[in-house]
Amino acid sequence: MRFGLFGTGPWAHMVHSEALARHPGAELAGVWGRNPAKAQELAAKHGSRAYDDVDALIADVDAVAIALPPDVQAPIALRAAHAGRHLILDKPVSLRTAEASALASAVAAGDLASVVFFTRRFVPETERFLAEAVAAGGWTEARVDHLGSIFTPDNPFGASPWRRERGGLWDVGPHALSLVLPVLGPVTEVTGLAGERDLTALVLRHERGAISRLTLSVDAPEGAARQSAEFAGEAGVWPVPAVEFDAVEMFGHAIDQLLAAAAGGPKSAVDVRFGQRVTAVLAAADEAIAQGRTVRIG
Repeated sequence: MRFGLFGTGPWAHMVHSEALARHPGAELAGVWGRNPAKAQELAAKHGSRAYDDVDALIADVDAVAIALPPDVQAPIALRAAHAGRHLILDKPVSLRTAEASALASAVAAGDLASVVFFTRRFVPETERFLAEAVAAGGWTEARVDHLGSIFTPDNPFGASPWRRERGGLWDVGPHALSLVLPVLGPVTEVTGLAGERDLTALVLRHERGAISRLTLSVDAPEGAARQSAEFAGEAGVWPVPAVEFDAVEMFGHAIDQLLAAAAGGPKSAVDVRFGQRVTAVLAAADEAIAQGRTVRIG
């Protein structure tokens, strides 16, 4: 499958381009970026071609992989979907619920394959844990702490304007939701508080009555950075396994899922429709924090 890569930042260099170049079922056919010089550099690294026009690259490929800020990603993804191209997107798929809904509708209308790269959802141990948790059932609560400290000189993602503006809610919040939603089900109510250094605390009610608590940040004090998650209920307390993984290998699994879905196989569990649901929760959280009230979804 011929892929067009949109984006030239650290994630595109470190993960997307490497995985596409290595995958036996993929061809990195072209690269587009907002900085033409960087697009030339990344394309040359992989013996590919740099494009200066979004639609020209879309026209020349079967699928697109996008590693761009969400407000840039969503319009390009919509153009690609309307052109009948399969999609591998980064999270969140959009910052706006209407845009995320339009994207999901375009994918459905075109019978397209889509995958959103919620990184930990491609780790086999995590997927096995979630499947076992769903089978066990009876969960009454969940807790996810996802706090990073990215605004340091040695962190390549600290220079990202959208992460500084949107903070942990929109950057690591999608990862937290990708764990709790498949086990506890859709969210019906969101309450949130914002603290110092972009600290965000959310309490979510799920449609079957369970409660989840998410603590999120990308600007935590270095000593407070941590990642952990657990579910509690009739089966006891189950911590989500902490597993080291290689992001390039995980992106390869995302490509596998896209190829399988495009060939008529099962849709990815983390497709654009799932990404739409994540955006809806995050947008409700923004509203809940800004207005100091509980926001209902659906």
